[in-house]
Order: sequence, then structure tokens, then C-alpha cells
Amino acid sequence: MRAYERFLKYVGVHTTSDPTSASHPTTARQFDLANRLAEEMKALGISDVRVDEHCYVYGVIPATPGHESAHALGFIAHMDTTDDAPGDNIKPILHENYDGGDVTLPGSGATMHVADFPFLAGMKGQTLITTDGTTLLGADDKAGVAEIMTMAERVLTEKLPHGKICIGFTPDEEVGQGADLFDVQGFGADFAYTVDGGDVDEVNYENFNAAAAVVTVHGFSVHPGSAKDKMKNAMNIAIEFHNALPEFDRPEHTEGYEGFYHLTSMMGDVTTAKMGYIVRDHDAARFASRKEEMAHIAARLNHRYGEGCVELDIRDSYYNMIEKIRPHAHLIEHARTALRKAGLEPDESPIRGGTDGAMLSYKGLPCPNLGTGGFNCHGPFECTTVEKLDKMTEVLVNLVDLYKD
Repeated sequence: MRAYERFLKYVGVHTTSDPTSASHPTTARQFDLANRLAEEMKALGISDVRVDEHCYVYGVIPATPGHESAHALGFIAHMDTTDDAPGDNIKPILHENYDGGDVTLPGSGATMHVADFPFLAGMKGQTLITTDGTTLLGADDKAGVAEIMTMAERVLTEKLPHGKICIGFTPDEEVGQGADLFDVQGFGADFAYTVDGGDVDEVNYENFNAAAAVVTVHGFSVHPGSAKDKMKNAMNIAIEFHNALPEFDRPEHTEGYEGFYHLTSMMGDVTTAKMGYIVRDHDAARFASRKEEMAHIAARLNHRYGEGCVELDIRDSYYNMIEKIRPHAHLIEHARTALRKAGLEPDESPIRGGTDGAMLSYKGLPCPNLGTGGFNCHGPFECTTVEKLDKMTEVLVNLVDLYKD
């Protein structure tokens, strides 16, 4: 099977995760794909295949004779899709010999304009895969799943020499829990790559340091007709807090290595107001400084309005994986070599977000990220091409070869 054929099968399985659920996995339907993959892995001849109670899928391809001493190499992708757009009843459309122009999606009538998505022009002549416009496609990350599975099939059927290969598929990545219950020790890899990015030339080994912050303001309500010097309007104090943060350190004004404070939610009345933030920065010192700035603002407002008026709860979410990748530079060098052997020039842009690989790296499994060939993820304009799925499969096979000794 080619990667795109697997991909078309996998996107037909509804696996949307649920950010409001406290269960693991957050949706039982993710087991539908997990069990299907486990059966397919067994049919290919992959060993030690198991699906655990939390919907993680594991399997091993033992080293070929003479390569047992090679590093055990892992490949990881996630099975769930986001709830940002409908993820059920997906109707993928193949546009053979795509002309590089605007694409109208028949289910919704919406048009993907090259002016808005200039990467489309570079897909001219390929077989473009889109949705019908009513759902997402699921390339994030069923493209990665398909590429890993197709790599495994090639390694086994072509009898390619290799070290130990460990394969893992995770649930709940889209709700930030993909690495939470991953069995690093049982997985058995020395190093790994997540396959969950953008274009096929991507190599990601830097991501944000991240924290979540909740600001709770306690006000005091009295009748507005006699409020002078008595009322403390919690909403106004919350606005003061927000306006004290640097105005241009927001996602809509930043790019590259620039960090931000992002107000994600707000609610309240005169008595109580609450704001949720995510705080991001690639640099560890600047990340710490951002959290200190929020604590300083809270302290100054408490000095002005009374101790306990403003409560700040900041909790770290994940850290920049480069601190754990840097001692294992071969992961990046081999990724570059694998891409160049496939005719690609590596794009090493930092991730302006997080990745399961970052959390796995801090759990003891150094794990940079590779692209999949997917674009416009999390929405009805999501797309990829047959050729990009093939190309990333080739890159993964190249990595297996590079780590065989």
C-alpha cells in the first residue's frame, strides 16, 4: 500500500478528542482506530503489538541480524483529530494532476484561493487531497500515522537492514495530553521522532516554553449611587491587569522566536472576574521574566486595592525541547541527511506551539519533530498531496537506514 491509500482509510475513522473530558482517552472512539492499527501492524509482521487501557498503540520491529547493537529508533504520531471543525463523515477528494489554481470544495461551495494559500501553486501537477469543505481532513495527524505504517511495511517487505524500530501511536494530542501516559520505558527506543508537522521538509527541534495562567480578581459591590471610595469593580481591575501587559507582546503581533501573552478567556461581574492566559517564549530566561512580570502586576494591584484582591495562578505546561535535543545532535544531523537524500532542503523553523516530542524529551526520550506534508490543519481547507505522503515515507525509510549501524 502507498501512504495515501492508508491515509484515505484512516480518515474514515472518527477520532476527535474532547477537551472537556476527564477520561483517558478523552473519547472512546479513538480505540476504533487504535485497534484497527494494531491488527494491521500484526498483519505486517510487527512484533509485541499492544493497545493499552489508555488507547496508546505500541509495536516493535526487531533489529535484523548484525544490527542488534544499533540505537533503537522510535517513530510516533497521534491518532486523534481536533474538535475545531467536524471530524466525522469525512469525504476526501483527490484532484489528480492539480493545475495549481483556486479550488472550490463541493460540499460547502467555499473556495481555497491561491492568493490566500500560496503554497498551493507549488503543488501543481501533484494529486491534491482536500475535504469536501464540510469537515477537516485529518492529515493532522493521520498523515503521520500513514507514513509511519507505510515505512514499516517497506522495511519489512523489502527486507531492509535496520536496528530495532519502535512504533507508537498516541491519543489526545490535540487536547495536550498525548504524552501524558506514554510508556517511555515500555516503548523501548533510545531516541525517536514525532511525525506531526507541516510540510515534508520541516525539522523541528525548538518549541515554546509554555505556561497557563489564571487571574482571579475579587471586587466589592455596592449600589452605584453610593459607590464613591467603596466599590471595587472586579472587571475594571481585571482590565487594569491586562492593560499593564506589553501591548504588542500578543500573538497577533509576534512571529519567529518572539514570545507572547495570549488572553484566551475572560468572564466576570463587579464582584468577581477571571481571565485565562497562555504564556509562551522560546528563551528560558525570557519565559521566566514573563511570569515574573505577571506576578509583579498582580502585586502592584494588590498594593493598590488590598491584599488578596488579585490572585495569580501560573502553572508550567511544557518546555523547549532543544535543551534535551542539543546533547544528541545526531538526531538533527540524520534528519537533515534523510531529507537531502530525498531531494529536500531542511526547513528548521522553530515551532510556535508545543509538541508531544517536547514532553517526551523531558521524560527521557529525546524526540524532535518531522513534517507530514499537511497544510491548513484544524479546518475545512486542510489538504495534502499523494506525492508529499510518499516523500515523507521515503524520509522515514532513509532515517531507518542511517540508524542501522
